[in-house]
Amino acid sequence: MARATAHPDHHCISSEDVQGTKVYGADGTNIGEIDHLIIDKVSGRVAYAVMSFGGFVGLGHSHYPIPWGALTYDTSLDGFRTQITEQQLRDAPEFSDDSWEDRDWETRTHRYYGMPTYWEGRGGL
Repeated sequence: MARATAHPDHHCISSEDVQGTKVYGADGTNIGEIDHLIIDKVSGRVAYAVMSFGGFVGLGHSHYPIPWGALTYDTSLDGFRTQITEQQLRDAPEFSDDSWEDRDWETRTHRYYGMPTYWEGRGGL
């Protein structure tokens, strides 16, 4: 269960509290939830939120890393809002476990979503 508002007066939040938080598209439709976060080891910035969506009772769901900067927490929804659509997620640059070592993949992914890279811009915390 998502607990993104477990400590509403705190400026910091545990990744455990972010996991499971719903993500809503610009139209307010639930498009998935946060499965986990990817953090840059050197800078300590959150680089990506890995979204999960689809499937039935936890089976057959897909995971898609999106730039952390593409999410904005919306207290009225008790979740994150993004301009990214489910179709954009499905059409995103192909991801594999080796992608984390590929700066070209990261650059393509950030450009695809129209976001500055976390190592160059405001893409992470």
